[in-house]
Amino acid sequence: MLTVVLECQDQESELAQTLSVLVAGAVEGLVSDVVVLDHGSRDGTSRVADAAGCRFHSQWDIKDIVRAARGEWLLFVEPGARPQAGWIDEIAEYVALNKLPARFTASRGYRRPFFQRVGRAVPPLELGLLMPKKLALATAKSGMRLTEFVKGQKPRRLASELIPSWVARAAR
Repeated sequence: MLTVVLECQDQESELAQTLSVLVAGAVEGLVSDVVVLDHGSRDGTSRVADAAGCRFHSQWDIKDIVRAARGEWLLFVEPGARPQAGWIDEIAEYVALNKLPARFTASRGYRRPFFQRVGRAVPPLELGLLMPKKLALATAKSGMRLTEFVKGQKPRRLASELIPSWVARAAR
């Protein structure tokens, strides 16, 4: 079972796009719960999270969130990111056979223009991060943001592609 964790601020439409893809994972029994961590959104982020059955927190400590996760694995993604076809089966197989973190492969269909890619650091969670709960508990520190979970990790690459969140933001 997998707990998906998203960190939001005024990203109602992006959150809705990500949650719509995660429904298939819940139906297949892979996604056990989704946690939305909010930073003072003034849009309908909380309503979207509530309607989708997510746990919504406007005040939180990441150590408590990780400890309360129902799944034995955590998937950290940005609101607006959307895993592509085949992600459910691949993650189910990966978590059954591995103990190391992993991340998705960048979608071949959605790439930044060449000059925007050159010399640009990839945001830490642009390709998500799949990590065992035990490792997340050992990594979590009070006041930590989700992007900090990536630091010091050497995640493996999943074959499944992810459309990054910047695509949803650009379509606004």
